Amino acid sequence: MELKQVILVRNDLKMPKGKLAAQVAHGSVEAVINSDPKLVQRWLKEGMKKVVLKVDSLNELKKMLQAAKNEGLKVGWINDAGRTFLEPGTATVLGIGPDEEQKIDRVTGHLKML
Repeated sequence: MELKQVILVRNDLKMPKGKLAAQVAHGSVEAVINSDPKLVQRWLKEGMKKVVLKVDSLNELKKMLQAAKNEGLKVGWINDAGRTFLEPGTATVLGIGPDEEQKIDRVTGHLKML
């Protein structure tokens, strides 16, 4: 079973490209830190497959967080520090996994790529 990681980005925030890239990186790293080390090692050896998808609102991001938790997936929820573009505490991205691709797809398979 192939492993992957998914990072969900709030599209409604209209972050500049550099800000968006930094937030995606934060979400990826936080999710890895929270994941099972054995899965992370396997994922690293497989090439670290990542997919960046979009959600349209904070509410949708929260729904995805709950769905991921219900599926037993490890996540990384990112709230911005507010030093540049966004207000402090703004939720920006949700990293999910790495974990089994099918398991993640049950939660995020309906979302579109960023």
